Amino acid sequence: MQGNPMNIPAVSIAAAKQALIEQYADPVLRRRASMLWGTRGVGKSSIVAQLARHYDVPLVDLRLTTIEPVDIRGAIYADEQQSRTVWFPPEFLPEADTPEGVLFLDELTAADQRLQISAYSLILDRRVGHYHLPEGWMVVAAGNARFHGAVSHDMGTALADRMFHFNVQTVIDAFLEHALARGFAPEVMAYLKVRADKLDDTQTQLANDYLIGASPRGWEDISNVLKSGMSDSAKRLFVQGRIGAANAAEFFGVLREIQAGVDVTRLLDAAPGKETAALLPRTLDGLYGMIYGLLAAVTGEHGMARALEIVEQYPDIRGDVPLPIREAQTLTMELLMHRALSLGLENAVLGSPVYGRYMEQREG
Repeated sequence: MQGNPMNIPAVSIAAAKQALIEQYADPVLRRRASMLWGTRGVGKSSIVAQLARHYDVPLVDLRLTTIEPVDIRGAIYADEQQSRTVWFPPEFLPEADTPEGVLFLDELTAADQRLQISAYSLILDRRVGHYHLPEGWMVVAAGNARFHGAVSHDMGTALADRMFHFNVQTVIDAFLEHALARGFAPEVMAYLKVRADKLDDTQTQLANDYLIGASPRGWEDISNVLKSGMSDSAKRLFVQGRIGAANAAEFFGVLREIQAGVDVTRLLDAAPGKETAALLPRTLDGLYGMIYGLLAAVTGEHGMARALEIVEQYPDIRGDVPLPIREAQTLTMELLMHRALSLGLENAVLGSPVYGRYMEQREG
């Protein structure tokens, strides 16, 4: 495989979303379709839905692998008055009384090639048969290329030349920000912070000819499994069945270390000073487990103040190997501020003596 078969740079899912938002805002650019390329579970369909919500406009989501060619072209009937056959367009395509919106053609490259012909008409000419897409609608398509390991038909250059293309890839920091906002299990976020290569192991999966592997969507499922009331044995089976045996074995090995590294509840209840220092983690996995555990546990002003005190004591950590203490402090402070903004507690952070000392050290 060539180094970059797409011939375009990779972009994060957040960057692609922002680009689509700005494209929709321009009436001229909105008339040109955009194509999102990327592996499964990267979030392509999610950002299209967010685009529609951003502008509060309708979204027509067509999963092309689940419909037939006639579903887009419509049904044909005999019009006796005109002495000719006429096409009835499908009801799900927008009419003129809905002037703006987003038409999403998902799994474009995996669809039956007869269906693609109808879909291509919507992309190229914004029409199919006698149906015309209203002027204010934007067409967004999504799919996988063959090198993504998915069922895929090649896209011709004539069609490719009529679209903007985005090579969407998962960026760990953007994913962790999303995971934090969605309330993922802290153990999942801690694990992926240290082992970012495990976020999406599609290439390893393909190289070993495995059916099951890790993906961003898969880690969301793993988070839900960990947060469930399942027994430990059932959790292990579900994790193996979602990300594969080898990935699950490594994850559970790190999970034991994370869970043994620090008890966040005890840490929050401990007194500042020696009592807190005695509970601080000693390993890298434990360190990130504590960070994301603190974020999940902070729900009010008292918890936020105590979390800031704990961060100030990071230099008291004495690990068997040197740990990135300063980087960990910066990361935790940034995440706590994001958490504070979401909870309306930003004044509790900005007015904290601990936060003031932290900022003085950074500027010093």
